[in-house]
Amino acid sequence: MGRVASSVDNTMIESFWSTMQRELLDQQHWTSKAELATAIFEWIEAWYNPRRRHTSLGNLSPTEFENLHTAATAAA
Repeated sequence: MGRVASSVDNTMIESFWSTMQRELLDQQHWTSKAELATAIFEWIEAWYNPRRRHTSLGNLSPTEFENLHTAATAAA
């Protein structure tokens, strides 16, 4: 993250919101704010963070990358 009013900072969060809108919010209707809040929390913690593949990690999910790193560290 960079300077104030940096367009690069905005790009990252816009990409996140776009993905959440497409994969979660446009898929269902929620009857209460609490239900929506729970769905957003579960989407971020159960899908987006641990399973989404990242090009900066060699197209591995953070969980897979951490497992490889742990195994390599233990072997050394």
